[in-house]
Amino acid sequence: MDLLKNVNGKMLRCGYTTGSCATAATKAAMTMLLTGERLTSVVIHTPAGIPVTAEILNITGDREKIKCAVRKDPGDDPDVTRDMLIYSQVSLCDSGVRITGGEGIGRVTKPGLDQPVGEYAINSVPRKMIAEVVQEVSEKSGYTGGVEIQISIPGGEDVAKRTFNPRMGIEGGLSILGTSGIVEPMSCKALTDTVDVLIKQCRARGNTRILLTPGNYGYDFAEKDLGLDMSYNVNCSNFIGDALDKCAELGFTRILLVGHIGKLVKLGIGATNTHSAEGDGRLDCLIRCALEAGAPLQALKELDKCVTTDGGLDVLGRYGICRPTMAVLGKKIHETLERRVPADIETGFVCFTKAEGNRGILCRSENAFSIIPARR
Repeated sequence: MDLLKNVNGKMLRCGYTTGSCATAATKAAMTMLLTGERLTSVVIHTPAGIPVTAEILNITGDREKIKCAVRKDPGDDPDVTRDMLIYSQVSLCDSGVRITGGEGIGRVTKPGLDQPVGEYAINSVPRKMIAEVVQEVSEKSGYTGGVEIQISIPGGEDVAKRTFNPRMGIEGGLSILGTSGIVEPMSCKALTDTVDVLIKQCRARGNTRILLTPGNYGYDFAEKDLGLDMSYNVNCSNFIGDALDKCAELGFTRILLVGHIGKLVKLGIGATNTHSAEGDGRLDCLIRCALEAGAPLQALKELDKCVTTDGGLDVLGRYGICRPTMAVLGKKIHETLERRVPADIETGFVCFTKAEGNRGILCRSENAFSIIPARR
């Protein structure tokens, strides 16, 4: 694609995710199946609001099913899936939209990931994107039946061995991922510079309070679940500590941090750069907090086998110690925030999850809802 991004003075090309590839291939296959027209390209609209035009390759099939591919283009971002072919095979059925995986698509083997155990690792946003193009093509063609869609990536099983998938509990292949549909090349230095600018802009508007959200999950929860005024918001990505330093430097007096437990749990061990490249410690922190909350040995052993914090929450829930463990975690998060900024700056936090069964606020500071006003 032609979208460029300035990274450290270099104009680097953006790309598109495996989710966008699977969506484009699905749209093409279904259109060809319903119309008989042979396509060379299709346009999809990504969650980021950026249209993607994808070339359609390797078209095969008959009146019963059509299969075609889109080549993965990550732009100038390093990516092990570069140039791999993402296939979608579409066939018609009586009703519904059924999305499955084929060759090279991993299956989830451990709890706490985006998809349940046993399901193909096709994440929820790509599934939604695929369902939306199915509806789009169906309405345009006047089709009222159902479709069965199989996504595959030849060679995906071998490539997946060079990713975090096996460690995360995804076996046998790659994942279909992406929350925005777009891959943006970005260095850490460029990202922290961007965060600094956004914080400066917030202060320049006369604000002395600020809402920091590490990523899209935090933003969505603060806006949709908490109903906060997002004009105070800056997305600080993984660089929570750097953002706190900049806020203190510029004279902010009140700071609220709203983040998913997968990020904020790292503050429980004093880590304020939450990028996985800087270390993990998520489950180690949960185990430490659970131990302090009085968890039995068996619960600690099961926590040690988890691969995600949401999986850990399920374990804590089964043993009835989720609430006291989160109380301990909340105390540790608050202590880390207070240590990072001068004493005259008020800090608060909200730690949440969106996982079914535990969705909502897990722990928060007492002052959390007094720092940032609600949306008018």
